[in-house]
Parts: sequence; structure tokens; C-alpha cells
Amino acid sequence: MLVTTKAIVLSSIKYAEADLIVHCYSEIGVKSYFIKGLYKSKKGTLHPSMFQVLTQLEITANYKPGRNLHFIREAKIIHAYTRLNTEITRQSLAIFTAEILFHSLKEEEENKPLYNFLETALSYLENGEHLANFHLMFLIQLSKYLGFYPKIFKNQQYFDLTEGIFTNKILSNHYISGIEVKLLEQLIGMDFDADNVVIINKKIRLSLLENLLLYFKIHLTGFQHPKSLEVLKAVYH
Repeated sequence: MLVTTKAIVLSSIKYAEADLIVHCYSEIGVKSYFIKGLYKSKKGTLHPSMFQVLTQLEITANYKPGRNLHFIREAKIIHAYTRLNTEITRQSLAIFTAEILFHSLKEEEENKPLYNFLETALSYLENGEHLANFHLMFLIQLSKYLGFYPKIFKNQQYFDLTEGIFTNKILSNHYISGIEVKLLEQLIGMDFDADNVVIINKKIRLSLLENLLLYFKIHLTGFQHPKSLEVLKAVYH
């Protein structure tokens, strides 16, 4: 059955000498595609550059029930990036974001609110000016769609990573305290383009990022610590 859907590239792997396997998050869930002879053919409309991470495509593919790999018939870029492909900070954030999504998104069903959120986030990553806290805000907002969004109770001393709540009691071995609790509270619910930018120094930002990644690891089975974090630290922190 031929189906046309919008899709965001999460990863691509060269297979054999000329083929490509592409993993995407689409309007109809997580999908994997096989493109035969992509690196060999100089004709046609498909090119390797179209399948860089976070590229937004419109894909027409042949879907068969029970099959893990689907065959792309047509694809075109629907949102071309400029700054995201040329500015090192945006590039490093893009690679980090793609890796987070690759290890987080497992659903094979339609989830349009999540897809719409990703489109909004990528638009800001390309066009936004205040990126210092983008990765923190992205993780927080993504958790909403994955089912473990933090439960807010004002003026609490701790945020328990295991229970996902703000509290005045230590409930587990994994928790955030001190200034990070106040900063997390400020970031929750904030839009990427919010006027009131939260100022965080580099050391605390990195600590909060590590805690949010631990939060994901606790709540998502199989979540892996992103390898791209080291690059992000070098460029960004």
C-alpha cells in the first residue's frame, strides 16, 4: 500500500556499497526505510544529502503489514535548513536532538501532537536566537509526550527523578536540589520563543542537563546516554 506522510530523519546508515537504511519519525509513527542503490545511481530524485539527521521530508513509500523496512518511492525536502546546517552550535544541538529522539521514540502509531511539537522545536532550532537552554527545554517538553512530564508543586526543596514530582521529602536516591530545582520549575511550561529568557551559568546548565538525561534513563526502558553529549559539551558548554 502506497502512503504519503511527512517524516523527520532520526538516523541513516549506509548498507553494503550503495544502499541506505533510514530511520524516521513520521506522522504515522516510527518507520524505517530501505533505499536501494542510492549511492550508485546518478539519476532520479533521491540523493544521500536528503537523509541527514532532522531533515524534514515528505515521503511516499510502499508499506506492507509486518515488514520492518519499507521501500521509498518518492521523497522531497519540505523545510530546507540554512543556519542549522552551517552554524556549529545549531549543528551540535541538532545531532544531540536527533540522538535523543532515536533512543526515545518507539511508537509505530500516529501521534500528531508529538509530531507537531517536533516541527515547532526544529523551526526554532533553525530560526530562534536564544538557544542557550534549548536542549533543556526540549527534553522537558518531550517528556510530556512520552508520559513522564514533571508534576509541579510550588516552593518545594527537591525534584525527585524517580517519582517525577517536586517534593519537600527525599523519596529516592535520585533527586535534584538547590538552585537546579528553581531553574527547572522556571523552565517547565516555557515556550522556546518565550520573552523571559532564563539565565543559567554553564556549570549549572550542564549539571541540570545530566540530571534530565538521568530522568529519561529512569523512565524510558532502553534509553542510552547520548554519545553526542561530549561534542555538545565541547562546543556549547
